[in-house]
Amino acid sequence: MYAQNPNAEPAPARRLIESVFPLELVSRESTREKNLRHGHISTLHIWWSRKPLAASRATALAALLPDIPSKRNEWLKLIEALTPFEAVQDEKNPNLQKARALIREAFGGRAPRVLDPFAGGGSIPLEALRLGCETHALDYNPIAVLLNRCVLEYPQRFGASPTPTLPAGGEGETEASPRLRGDNRGATAPRLVLPPNSEGAPRLLEAEEAQSPLVQAVAAWGAWVLEWARAHLQAFYPPDPDGAIPVGYYWMRTIPCQNPICGAEIPLTANLWLAKKENKQVALRLVPDRAAKRVEFEIVGQNGEAIEFDPEQGTVVRAHARCPVCGETTDDKRVRALFQSGRAGERLVAVVLHYSDRAGKRYRLATAADRAVFERARGALGEWEARLRAEWGIEPVPDEEVPLRCHEVDRLPMYGMRRWGDVFNARQRLALLMFAEGVRQAYRLMMEQGADAEFAKAVATYLALIVSRLSDRNSVLCRLISQTEAIGFTFTRQALPMLWDYYEMNPLGNPSGWQSMLTDSVEIVAHLCAIPPAEVLPQAVHGTATDLPYPDNHFDAVLTDPPYYDNVNYAVLSDFFYVWLKRTISDLHPDLFATPLTPKSQEMVADAYRAGSREAAKQQFEAMLEQAFREMHRVLKPDGIAIIVFAHKTTEAWETVLNALLRAGLYPTAALPIHTEMQARLLAQGNAALASSIYLVCRKRVGARVGFWGDLKPQIVDAIERRLHQFWDAGVRGADLFISAIGPALAVFGQYARVERASGEAVGASVLLTLVREQVSRYALERILREREVVVELDALSQFYLLYRWSYGHAEVPFDEARKLAASVGLELTEVWGVGRLIAPAQGKSGESKRVKVLAPLERRWGMGDGVAPAQGRRRTNPEQLTMGLMGSGEEKLNEASQALWDALRARAQGSKIEALHLVAWLWESGQTARLLEWMESEGRHRDRLLWLLAQAVAEALPEGDAERRLMQGVLGFSRRWEV
Repeated sequence: MYAQNPNAEPAPARRLIESVFPLELVSRESTREKNLRHGHISTLHIWWSRKPLAASRATALAALLPDIPSKRNEWLKLIEALTPFEAVQDEKNPNLQKARALIREAFGGRAPRVLDPFAGGGSIPLEALRLGCETHALDYNPIAVLLNRCVLEYPQRFGASPTPTLPAGGEGETEASPRLRGDNRGATAPRLVLPPNSEGAPRLLEAEEAQSPLVQAVAAWGAWVLEWARAHLQAFYPPDPDGAIPVGYYWMRTIPCQNPICGAEIPLTANLWLAKKENKQVALRLVPDRAAKRVEFEIVGQNGEAIEFDPEQGTVVRAHARCPVCGETTDDKRVRALFQSGRAGERLVAVVLHYSDRAGKRYRLATAADRAVFERARGALGEWEARLRAEWGIEPVPDEEVPLRCHEVDRLPMYGMRRWGDVFNARQRLALLMFAEGVRQAYRLMMEQGADAEFAKAVATYLALIVSRLSDRNSVLCRLISQTEAIGFTFTRQALPMLWDYYEMNPLGNPSGWQSMLTDSVEIVAHLCAIPPAEVLPQAVHGTATDLPYPDNHFDAVLTDPPYYDNVNYAVLSDFFYVWLKRTISDLHPDLFATPLTPKSQEMVADAYRAGSREAAKQQFEAMLEQAFREMHRVLKPDGIAIIVFAHKTTEAWETVLNALLRAGLYPTAALPIHTEMQARLLAQGNAALASSIYLVCRKRVGARVGFWGDLKPQIVDAIERRLHQFWDAGVRGADLFISAIGPALAVFGQYARVERASGEAVGASVLLTLVREQVSRYALERILREREVVVELDALSQFYLLYRWSYGHAEVPFDEARKLAASVGLELTEVWGVGRLIAPAQGKSGESKRVKVLAPLERRWGMGDGVAPAQGRRRTNPEQLTMGLMGSGEEKLNEASQALWDALRARAQGSKIEALHLVAWLWESGQTARLLEWMESEGRHRDRLLWLLAQAVAEALPEGDAERRLMQGVLGFSRRWEV
């Protein structure tokens, strides 16, 4: 099914995405893409919150194709055919060639000019380039700019013959225009320079694209760097006498026991597992030597022996450390103080081995010889630091400071890691220095052999990205994943945690080492080089979205994914990579590495530490976001189109974004909810998600007309209703249906620079969103309950409950979000909040706004004071408050207090169908059949058709396997005894 907007008046200027779009398929493919690797740009280098290529490609194509009714079905099928990742692995795919031709035809035989001012990891500009557009990518973060040079510029300049020329000028070029521009036709290929004796280097690709000079050079010089580094490092990763190769080393941090009588070295670990697979379980056993006041280890399970202890029991829980020798516990504050004062250490505990003649990994305890090798590496590090300090003109091991006040990384200085170099042990630092120096040596050798300087720079840049990726795979923040016996990289999430134990990788002989990363890089470079040459070289520009270096009315489309408040602190996180890239290729990219760390003064992020307070950070972010929208409006052509991706969960954020868009002169004509995460996973995590990224399709408002709310409101209602029919048929449900309705509402509202009431009072986005929410709530209830008349009969609390379950499941949401949903059905949330009620406060993180949870029947504390279910294992009822015998058959006579409570519960059920349904469900589940039958039949509730319709609707609103869904199905089965 397709989302459609029959309100649309087909016209040449209208784009396909404003009328129809294959939402379901694009969502499915975007979700599936998360598990793909080979040939994906994610293998070139990590970037946080990178948008799926599938969604980027599909939305770009639909935004650039005109809306011609007779062609809609044909072009929708074309988008569907090109959405899967596999569809574009062959750049000669006829569908891809057809898409490029159609886009050129739509723009009068030329390539449309497309800008992404928040280019980040490069997904959106890459797909614009793939579709044949003149592509411009801008970002404030130098690492993002570097990535986009590797994704866009270098493959186009050096990837295939003919090769782009250097800048040659062109339409719209001014002194303010970015540095690189050129005609990409009729140029000659670069002179390919390979390392000495490279004929024997392993061939990484056999396909036709491997003939690209850039691919060949990256493969050959990457292999050369590995051998150069191996010559300087192999002594520090020696094989075992039996030929086993150490692929990794398992370390534990240590602190001295604070018991003055003991003083043993405590090895810190949360658990003792080495391998925890279904068919393989290996663990370390602590062997405390009380006489020597030392802890030794044994490896258990490797040879099939039983593990007769609990490996889940480590030595540290929530930063509280227990001494295995004396049992003394050191609290978290003291543990941190020991790290900060330099009294913590580390201990090499085990070595992970690979045998060439057998599958799987083996483990052995570390020996004195292993530790001696490590100490020799420490000595070599000192020698290389002295040598490279003079050659590089910078401290070789990163000495730049980690910020103290930034929640993404503040755990590091909290545990004594004050400089970025502290995140690596001595051998890891040495390895990174050798690979960085190897890349520098490779560049020098290329230049000595007469390579083109820009070509050599491109090759060295790809190799530097591998050095950067190596830092992610070989720091003291990498863990051993016992469930897979694999390494957990530094950035498993958008923050850097403290690890008590860590896994050091051997970069020379490891499935995750340099060779593996080089193979990944060569594969993606080959894929990028296969993209046909664009007429105009793509540009990756270092700049800020609040001051774009382009002339007015310059772009046919602006496609972008801006930052979202404080979701990702890109600058601080990328400092981890910046410090190593600066030491590797700063001479080649002086424009990107001119500052000690990534620039932050103009970064668009709501950073409370930087701004001084949470509110100041919010205001600063919103002001910068609006200025960025104004700049997009300025550079967009009058008939241009913009797609702005937004993924914040709260309506407060939505109001902010929409008001900023409208003030900037942009207005949405469609809002497309594209899922990029599995729904079941989001619900399991308790996320009241928009489970989607919302792609806002926007137009540039021309003129300054004033509209009147009384005239516009009926038009908006009609537009919403028409849109909802189509989105419902396309399978859009829950909170996404509300989002989808914003587009048609703003398509009417946003055409006016100002909307007023008859009194002259301005009408803002909050009023519009309230209207949208009311219309969506009414429409959804009618569809869920299948009968319009039933909605009128249903009380407001029951309507709210059903909408909440349908929109958010069992997730917690901000109080204001729930309040607005309640208001859409005429319910005041605070009136149904509290003692034993459906709606309860939820415990959020410190500093978060108040959140609420709508409770299921078995989560409620019937008769209790706070309405929140007790922790698991505690009694659900309070005998002193709930002494009505409700855990028996229901035939017992109630005492006076219990009778009063029972009467109160029945009275509450009289006022609301959902309260009645909850009481029915609770009585039925607890086996109080007699009391349930007596109550229902005495009041005639067993014939209440609306009650059973509500139970059916609640069950259908929840996913398969949900506990409340099963409960409601059980209640419905119980109701059949009356054959209602």
